[in-house]
Amino acid sequence: MSEISAPEKHQVTRLSANVAVMNQYAGGAVAAQSPLHHADFASLAGKSPKVGGVMLRELKLLGHLTLRGQQNNDSFMAGCAEVLGVALPIQPLTSVEKGAVSVRWRSPDEWLVVLPAEQAFDVEKALRARIQGHYSVVNVSGGQTILELSGPNARDVLKKSCPLDLHPSHFPVGKVAGTVFAKATALVRRTGEERWELVVRRSFSDYLWAWIQDASREYGLIVN
Repeated sequence: MSEISAPEKHQVTRLSANVAVMNQYAGGAVAAQSPLHHADFASLAGKSPKVGGVMLRELKLLGHLTLRGQQNNDSFMAGCAEVLGVALPIQPLTSVEKGAVSVRWRSPDEWLVVLPAEQAFDVEKALRARIQGHYSVVNVSGGQTILELSGPNARDVLKKSCPLDLHPSHFPVGKVAGTVFAKATALVRRTGEERWELVVRRSFSDYLWAWIQDASREYGLIVN
């Protein structure tokens, strides 16, 4: 099942007179559910076909931090690199990854950091303690999830769903792009030769799950 546990009382740290940072990580007696908890992928994995052209899994309950800051702010750029262990990508439409931490470029002054959920609170506190000047750090973990599509026909499903040019010469491994996806939106990242990640809003996840099932029908969908 797509769930972890949450504490009954959230830990709140007040970093200044105007900023209070809450630990959103679930770890206790109260169950936390991923956006697609109700789909019960664990049960579906046992029932889905063993052979197919598209594989789907939810990279559930990860930490998602939205960072905003100016590239000419040395404190911001250096602080992010120090705390995250990897420099923010400044080349448009690119991403970087080190260990369990990945960073997606979203605009010249915005990045999405994805990391283990249990690290998000400490990383946010460390960023706020390290960075000076004008910047923003927002924990959006509960508002979105990641769907991973892989397999020889994963690109075909994406081509049905969005207007991006997905040819390997135009969309190499590591590239990131925001796009209309079906009647929703997604942040698409290519993570392997036949593997893609879609960062989607929680409110869109059920619709996109239904869409992907239909779009994959002719190729065969394997749920992991």
